[in-house]
Amino acid sequence: MTRPTLRELASLPVEPVRLADSALVLIDCQKTYTQGVMELEGVQAALDETAALLERARTAGIPIIHIQHSDGPGSLYDIEGESGAIVDAVAPRGDEPVVVKQFPNSFVQTELDERLKALGASNLVLAGFMTHMCVNSTARGAFSLGYAPTVVAAATATRSLAGPDGQAVPAAALQAASLAGLADLVAVVVPGTADIPD
Repeated sequence: MTRPTLRELASLPVEPVRLADSALVLIDCQKTYTQGVMELEGVQAALDETAALLERARTAGIPIIHIQHSDGPGSLYDIEGESGAIVDAVAPRGDEPVVVKQFPNSFVQTELDERLKALGASNLVLAGFMTHMCVNSTARGAFSLGYAPTVVAAATATRSLAGPDGQAVPAAALQAASLAGLADLVAVVVPGTADIPD
């Protein structure tokens, strides 16, 4: 038997807001996560889900903001090169803005908060990579600034890490724990895109 979440105890909403009343923020959907040392477990399925979410957002005509992490030329997040480029299937179109960041929390030293405020957006739908790092940090940052984030679980992915005892923490376990941690207070977490009402 599971205990009530902090959201439930605080009487915060546990159901997602309508997509039409939200803004979509896609976090670090970059090629570095699809190959080599940074390839994430289940990344292609997550990108497929992200593409479906993005298509729904475009059809609904809601604000869409892409986030791109930069660590400079020659890095795993080289936004001028191949590794840091946004994956073609979820790349920006038209006037969809790209916010470049250098910290896990997409709000730190970027114009994301100003852009969202200018749009009048208070409900955010979040997807992207990595679940335990930039998705987690951005969702917590959004909550701390007064936004209401919803995270689409199937549109996120992560990788295995070493635990404090040196034993491997499998990606699936880290994914589940990261999403459960968010759902405890800072975000509504839905299984997939279809779980967000129009």
